[in-house]
Amino acid sequence: MKKLALYKLLISFFVIAGIITACTKDEEDVKLNSRLTTSEVLNLKSDSATVIGFVVAQGDGFSEKGVCYSTSTEPTIENSKVVYEGTDTKATFNVPIGGLNYATKYYARAYATGSNGTIYGKQIEFTTLPVKPTVTTAAFTATTGTTAKGGGNITNTGGADITARGVVYGTAQNPTVEGNKTTDGTGSGAFTSELSNLKGLTTYYVRAYATNVAGTSYGPEVSFTTPQAIVTLWIAGAYQGWNPGGAKDSLMNSATDQIVQGYADITDPNGFKFVSQKNWDGPNYGAGDAAGKLSTSGDNLSLGSAGYYHFNINLANLTYTATKTTWGVIGSSTADQWNSDQNMVYSSALRQWVATIPLTAGEIKFRANDDWGLNYGVKDGKVQAGGDNIPVATPGTYSVMLDLSEPLKYKYSVTQWGLIGDATGGWSTDLNMTPGANNTWTITTDLVAGEIKFRANDSWDINYGGSAGNLAKGGANIAIAAAGNYTITLNLADGTYTVQQN
Repeated sequence: MKKLALYKLLISFFVIAGIITACTKDEEDVKLNSRLTTSEVLNLKSDSATVIGFVVAQGDGFSEKGVCYSTSTEPTIENSKVVYEGTDTKATFNVPIGGLNYATKYYARAYATGSNGTIYGKQIEFTTLPVKPTVTTAAFTATTGTTAKGGGNITNTGGADITARGVVYGTAQNPTVEGNKTTDGTGSGAFTSELSNLKGLTTYYVRAYATNVAGTSYGPEVSFTTPQAIVTLWIAGAYQGWNPGGAKDSLMNSATDQIVQGYADITDPNGFKFVSQKNWDGPNYGAGDAAGKLSTSGDNLSLGSAGYYHFNINLANLTYTATKTTWGVIGSSTADQWNSDQNMVYSSALRQWVATIPLTAGEIKFRANDDWGLNYGVKDGKVQAGGDNIPVATPGTYSVMLDLSEPLKYKYSVTQWGLIGDATGGWSTDLNMTPGANNTWTITTDLVAGEIKFRANDSWDINYGGSAGNLAKGGANIAIAAAGNYTITLNLADGTYTVQQN
């Protein structure tokens, strides 16, 4: 019985062993088909990216795996490919791709090659990043002492929209957008830039710039040197006999302002020109092809009527304005305070505006055409447009005078007049004159044979002499031939004087 039981036990063992062996062999023979996928893109740059593949099932194994890519869909290893060189046996494998074009859409797939051929993962797409634009700088030319013109050209946008462009400039090399710059629109292609408020006789360095999402790039640097900043033009025309050599009215710009400006009393508006020299050798500026335009080859300019005009000339674009003006005094010192002007009259002989009016202690300003659009006060000791109010300390009747005859060196005076000379008893003390109507001052007094002059405010800063009844600023002494009682009149409106013995 024991032997029979042992025999049955051995038979059972071998049966179970056979079953286990059979099951193990079946599992080795069953293998999944090769599969992989393309999962994501990392480290995207303008010329490179990393594509990640993932082995889902290895099947019989792979002899090579990697990533293929193209700018067309469904890339294969017949296109561009990068073989995975790593030794990591993990399912995930990272493949860096270089040498890509910027701002370009690519399609990529993981691939694996084995005994049964090549299989591919799903397709993914990515676009490389843009780069900074490519820009060149055009030559720059100084159009005046304070202006210049040039530009640039964006030859490549870098694969993104141009959001800003222009030029950067300065007196030091390699200027950047952190300093002086122009803003000249957006987009690619050529553009023009104009610089203003430059200094005369100065070298400037310029670079064109362009900006997109990748950053700002600069073109090659160019340089230019401005000429003398100050430009002077004279006016020659019918009103002064077409004689540039005898022109008195001039216009000028400043070192920081390109606009050439000044005043002139145009008594005959039918023909004049702006001349750059006191001759006709030019350049000379006449009428352009439209109102307000100038030309170096145009006909004579003309105005609608005679009058005292303020001229503004922009030589950079050859435009001008001519504004007819009359002047007045306004302020808390005047009869109507700040409500209305006290009208001035123009003395063509003295080339000044004058109003003889009573003033109280307070302030005054000068303005044109009863309007604040053009007004003068004092700033930094100079008569300037929009300057500060001018104080009047002592009440009295004054001849308030405004001299606009010298461009950018305008002057004013608040004057009371006197007579001085050895005919009055000496050159040390004035005999005060009395204000009268129509901007006149008079005095009746005894004189001895000798000489006299008129001067303002007991000072030689403003004085008039003359001859034959005509006043001249700082002119010759006026002779008194014989002792006697005289009435002497100073006429500031027409620039004359009279000496009448009683």
